[in-house]
Amino acid sequence: MIPKKLQQKLEARKADNALRYLGVQNNLVDFSSNDYLGFSENEVIFNNAHEFLIGKNIKRNGATGSRLLSGNHELYGLVEKQICNFHNSEAALIFNSGYDANIGFFSSVPQRGDIILYDEYSHASIRDGIQLSNAKAYKFKHNDLENLEDLIHRHSVPIAIGIVSESNTAIYIVTESVFSMDGDSPDLIKLSKLSNKHHAFLVVDEAHAMGVFGERGKGLIQHLNLENAVFARIVTFGKAMGCHGAAILGSDGLKQYLVNFARSFIYTTALPPHSLASIHVAYNELVILNDRDKLHNPIQQLYKNIQFFKTEIERLGLKVFPFGEMSAGQRGFIESHSAIHCCIVLGNEQVKFVAKRIQEAGFDVKPILSPTVQEGQERLRFCLHAFNSKEEITQVLKLLATFVK
Repeated sequence: MIPKKLQQKLEARKADNALRYLGVQNNLVDFSSNDYLGFSENEVIFNNAHEFLIGKNIKRNGATGSRLLSGNHELYGLVEKQICNFHNSEAALIFNSGYDANIGFFSSVPQRGDIILYDEYSHASIRDGIQLSNAKAYKFKHNDLENLEDLIHRHSVPIAIGIVSESNTAIYIVTESVFSMDGDSPDLIKLSKLSNKHHAFLVVDEAHAMGVFGERGKGLIQHLNLENAVFARIVTFGKAMGCHGAAILGSDGLKQYLVNFARSFIYTTALPPHSLASIHVAYNELVILNDRDKLHNPIQQLYKNIQFFKTEIERLGLKVFPFGEMSAGQRGFIESHSAIHCCIVLGNEQVKFVAKRIQEAGFDVKPILSPTVQEGQERLRFCLHAFNSKEEITQVLKLLATFVK
C-alpha cells in the first residue's frame, strides 16, 4: 500500500499512457544508448583500466567515504589534472554523475538576488538544481538569443538616476552545447558575445558534445576556442566516454567554492578507484584517436554514420524540419548535426506503437513520451554510434518510413 495521493498520480500516468517501467537489456541493434563511440564495451579500455590499477598497486573496491573524509584517493588528483590538460581548463572537480554535478553547481553557486536565465529545453538535472537555488530563474525560448537579451534587460537591476554604483547581482546564462532531446545546438559564439556584453556568467553543459565534437572529442566549446568565455563547463563520462561520473571545469576559485558549498559533492561517498581508472584510460583512448587511420577512428566513423543517416532520411522521403518550422500536427525529423536525431510522432499511444513495431523488427529505438517532452512533441529518438552499419541505418529508416510518411 502507498498513500492515496501517490496512487492517484500513478493512475493518472497510466491513463495518459505515460507510465514508466524498468526494462531489461536486450540484443537489439542499438539505436538508443548514449554510447556513441562504443567505449562502454571496449575491451582495450576495460583491460587497460585493470592493468592501470594493478600497476598502481590499488586493490580496493570502494572509496570508503566522501572526498572530504577518507575517499580522496590518489587517482583523483591524477585524473583531475589529466582532465584540465585535455580540456584546457584551470581546474576540474569530479562529481559522481552529471546529475550530481548540475545539482551541486546550480543549488550552490547562484546566490539570493542573482538571476539565472536558462534555455527552456535544459536538462532535468539543470532545472532541478535551479529549483534548489535561492536565485531567481527565468527560462528563455529555445536557442532564441533575442528573447534571452530581452530577459536580461527586463531583469537586470537598474542603476538609479544620478547614482553611479555597481550592482552585486550576478547573471548566469545556462545552455547545453548539444541538447539531449533535439540534438541541436545554440550559436555558442553569439551566445558568448552576448554574455560578455552583459557581464554575465556563461554555463554550458557539454554532456552530448563530449567525445563527439572537436579535435579528439574535446567538445564544442574547445572546437570554437571559447574556453575563456565560459564560466563553467559540465562534462560527463557516462555517454561517449563509456564509463561513469562527471566533472565541472572552471577556475581554481570555482573549484574551491564547490568543494566547500556543493552539497552533492560534500555529502556523498566518492567514486571508487576503478571508476577513476576507467575515466583515465578512456581519456587516453581519445588522445590517441587522431593517430589512427579513418577506418579505425570511432569519431570519424561516427561522423560518417551521421551524414549517411541524414542522406538516407532524404532518400527515403522522410521530412526534415529546421527547428521552429514544424507546424502543429506534422511529423518528421528535427534538423540535427549531432549523434541525436528525433522524429516527431504525435501522441504517447502512437509513438509507443511505432517504437514497439520497430523493436519487434530487431532495432532498439526508444519512444520519448510527454511529460518528458511537451505534449504534441512526442518522438522517436535515434542515437547513432560509430559501430552502427550502413545496412542497419537503412533498414531502421525504411521501417520508420512505413509509419510516418
